[in-house]
Amino acid sequence: QVQLVESGGGLVQAGGSLRLSCAASGRTFSNFAMGWFRQAPGKAREYVATISKSGGATNLADSVKGRFTISRNNAQNTAYLQMNSLKPEDTAIYYCAATYDPWGSASYSSEGNFDYWGQGTQVTVSS
Repeated sequence: QVQLVESGGGLVQAGGSLRLSCAASGRTFSNFAMGWFRQAPGKAREYVATISKSGGATNLADSVKGRFTISRNNAQNTAYLQMNSLKPEDTAIYYCAATYDPWGSASYSSEGNFDYWGQGTQVTVSS
């Protein structure tokens, strides 16, 4: 089992920045690709970003490219989502997720690809 705990959410004005953290425990963190998803009120959960187990490969949704960065620190068992130039439409609950990554890939982008999920952290961007 992998336990994931997100932190770093909050209220920020449009144009501002936040950094989300996802602390992992329970299994060898460096064996897992990490992903971020978000769910806005009344909408389906949507993909945001993925990083491979080593951090050597990343993938971002088109809606956040150029504004968000995904990274990880395997020594600290933590993944990050740096969010810059935030927009009101980025308002959502943000979830981190983990999947066993035997190939060092960042191609996982569907909810079904991920086996473990955190409880989510709220991000609210005011206009």
